[in-house]
Amino acid sequence: MNAHASTLNPAGSPRVWQRYSMGQRLLRFALYLLVVAAIVQAIRGVEIIPEFLYDAPEQMADLFQRMWPIDWAYYPEGVHGALIETLHIATLGTILSVVMAVPVGLLAANNLTPSKTVNMLARLILVSSRSVNSLVWALLFIAIFGPGALAGTLAIAFRSIGFVGKLVGEAIEEAQRGPIEAVTATGASKASVIWYAYWPQIRPAFWSIVLLRWDINVRESAVLGLVGAGGIGMALDTALNLFQWDRVALVLAAIFAVVVVAEIIITQVRKRIL
Repeated sequence: MNAHASTLNPAGSPRVWQRYSMGQRLLRFALYLLVVAAIVQAIRGVEIIPEFLYDAPEQMADLFQRMWPIDWAYYPEGVHGALIETLHIATLGTILSVVMAVPVGLLAANNLTPSKTVNMLARLILVSSRSVNSLVWALLFIAIFGPGALAGTLAIAFRSIGFVGKLVGEAIEEAQRGPIEAVTATGASKASVIWYAYWPQIRPAFWSIVLLRWDINVRESAVLGLVGAGGIGMALDTALNLFQWDRVALVLAAIFAVVVVAEIIITQVRKRIL
């Protein structure tokens, strides 16, 4: 974008001001070129087959026709139990993750744990938990404990440690020093300082973190059954393998309904607790 000044240069012609210098324009052009090249390379790597794109609308329409009408009668027999199991997996996994994540979050907080070595070790645990997808955790625990809800619960728990521990540690680091110094000055123990000085300050953030993670875990636990980790995902996998599209639609509708209900519950609980 150019702007013209009212002054004249020594030669008598108007002086022109430019927003970017020549070097900046070249750098911006190089960045744009790099982004375009990355997009083109990504598209080439995906190996999109044009023939499949041409009839995609027809295939989608055919799929929706197979899904309708939805087999609502199958819900009591094959969906309800799996849906309840999914909620159990999400809830127990969240509780277990909080029990394991809070100590790690305390060790990861710089203002609470002065040792750099302990801080780095705690942060390594948190990063390791977040870097592994819940489906990969599920496959790992299925190999150890076999398929079922136990593997799904542990997968949810170990996946959530990094999320809960990181946010709890950050909330502790943002705590105000005044109450902490006041309680410490009384000669209170470290546990008392945490309970009476840190906890009142981080309590709203803590419950918000737990509720948010439970909401996320409800969504994640719904697909763990695709690899055999229990829950409604197993019902979905069975229906897909048998090409029972009316039952696939029923499972998808049940998952959608649970997600919506979970969101409503989280909103109401947050209003009353926080």
